[in-house]
Amino acid sequence: MIIASIGDTAQNIVTTFGVDLPMLIAQVVNFLIVAFVIWQFGLKKVLSTIKDREKQIADSLKNADRIKLELEETEKRQQETLQEASLSAKKTVSAAQEQAKAFIEAQKEDARKQAEEIVEKAKTAMELERQRILYDAREEIASLVIMTTSRVLEKELSDDEKSRFSSAAVDNLKLES
Repeated sequence: MIIASIGDTAQNIVTTFGVDLPMLIAQVVNFLIVAFVIWQFGLKKVLSTIKDREKQIADSLKNADRIKLELEETEKRQQETLQEASLSAKKTVSAAQEQAKAFIEAQKEDARKQAEEIVEKAKTAMELERQRILYDAREEIASLVIMTTSRVLEKELSDDEKSRFSSAAVDNLKLES
């Protein structure tokens, strides 16, 4: 009874809407043919292309991640290299400053030694000059004493007497100095 009532209902729908069964079957067959052709020649290639693109995208993402990691590692190495270079430069500058200080100190020491040598030479030269002046002064004084003595005595002294008086005067001056 239920099956009969469903059959009657289907018959009423077919009559009411004007469904032509052979035309419906022809349209279904046409639809299936068109769907098969689209699937076979169009959709299959599109799906294949989509899968290829998805694979390329996945590979690209993997490569992007790998490149990102490599970039981070390269940046890290670069930073380490810069730090090492900075440290090396600081050491070089420090060593150069120390060498400059040592050079300056050596130059100061050399200059001080040279100044001491000059002062010492000047003192030696002054002492020699003083001794020469004293000797010349003693000789002059001795000559004056002899000349004065000869005038006092008003007589002419011989060279031997002049030499003896000069030596005696010089000896007396040496003893007094």
